[in-house]
Amino acid sequence: MKKLKEALPAILAVVLVYCLFYISGIGCPIKYLTGISCMGCGMTRAYVSLLRLDFASAFKYHPLWIIPLIAATIFPFRARLSKKLTHFLLFTTIVLFSIIYLLRLWNPADTVVVCEPAHGAIYRTIRLGLSFFG
Repeated sequence: MKKLKEALPAILAVVLVYCLFYISGIGCPIKYLTGISCMGCGMTRAYVSLLRLDFASAFKYHPLWIIPLIAATIFPFRARLSKKLTHFLLFTTIVLFSIIYLLRLWNPADTVVVCEPAHGAIYRTIRLGLSFFG
């Protein structure tokens, strides 16, 4: 309980930052900057759907929405888990997120995960700079 109490400010800060991104329309800062979705793309929208008890939409936005909830539940007790089990769970999570990410990235019907670098802030800033100086 003491560790959870110590981690609570950091957890609340992360939630606050993501809420600000969501409210401002930025959403995912990686996607905003690069135009390319990250492995967690759709996760915030999935949790907003969960708040409305819309599990179908949550799954549509990110089929692995439950994993961070499970991880957050296990995290305070990680010292009680063997290193082997901890590494296995971490490896499995990374593999699952990678597989889902690649499948969604290659699926043209998926509108959540996209690869559109020309829509990223970095690309637009470079184009603006080139047009200004060129």
